[in-house]
Amino acid sequence: MPPGFGPIAGLKVGHAQDRAALTGCTVFVCPAGAVAACDVRGGAVGERELETMRPGHLVERIHALVLAGGSAFGLDAASGVMRWCEERGIGFDAGVARVPIVPAAILFDLAVGSATRRPDAAMGYAAAQAAVEEPVAEGNVGAGAGATVGKLFGITHAMKAGIGCWTEAVVAAGLSRHATGLVAALAVVNAFGDIRDPESGNIIAGTRTAKDSMAFVDTAAAIDRGDVRPSFSGANTVLAVVATNVALTKIEAQCVATLASAGMAKVISPAHTQFDGDIVFVLSVAPGASAAKADVNALGTAAAEAVARAIVRGVTQVETLGDVPGIKGRV
Repeated sequence: MPPGFGPIAGLKVGHAQDRAALTGCTVFVCPAGAVAACDVRGGAVGERELETMRPGHLVERIHALVLAGGSAFGLDAASGVMRWCEERGIGFDAGVARVPIVPAAILFDLAVGSATRRPDAAMGYAAAQAAVEEPVAEGNVGAGAGATVGKLFGITHAMKAGIGCWTEAVVAAGLSRHATGLVAALAVVNAFGDIRDPESGNIIAGTRTAKDSMAFVDTAAAIDRGDVRPSFSGANTVLAVVATNVALTKIEAQCVATLASAGMAKVISPAHTQFDGDIVFVLSVAPGASAAKADVNALGTAAAEAVARAIVRGVTQVETLGDVPGIKGRV
């Protein structure tokens, strides 16, 4: 399939960003709800309401998912998405009110633009308002506005990254002959490490040897040599969302999320460090009892491939911003 996200019926994606401050948020809106799960990796996770995704939780479905820059400050964007959902009667029926279930996860981008202007409730509301089924924008948008990769020696040696998308087809039973099982991935790429080409293994974006150079250090090799600065501070994080039109239970979605995390390790070097808050989310947006079913292992394998390809596009579709060089447009 060509690059892109979906479309997955019943799911829309919206971006909002502050281009001057280089930060933003990305919102997934599923008015009828989505079965959701997540696989949490790395040592610097920032989140809100992830417990609602655990098997056994009272809430069976979520209504939106927020990815935001701004470090922990950016979690405020979820309250704006909750307000947007409430105004439209979207949420868990608690009898006296419908309560929108809106988990959120954040990444650290405060060192790139402004450290004092972060995603807030107004930005979250704007991203929900802007949500579309397709096409979903890639590059320096949404939660990827301030994303970077390759930060072993700080932001001066890093490269610009952002949002990338990829969709894989899967074999599914129960769909009409005109429909296809889909696994669509969106990745916000803000890794501490380098990004490697999945075929050649070569580094395509990462820590540079000098501010004015496009030669790469090889972060994993440098760490092996002991080149990690003890004073390193800050956090990074890759956030990936895998959406499918295949029906999944929470336990099945959790299995797919675990399998999909292999896609990160395939192209990020090193992945899941203590400086990263990596998370893979899975959203099953299926049309009820008649929805298609698929082998969970096959679905997870396709999801891992989609995540890996989305991460690669999260650097190849990004242009230079400020003093941080991007790949797109370079020879």
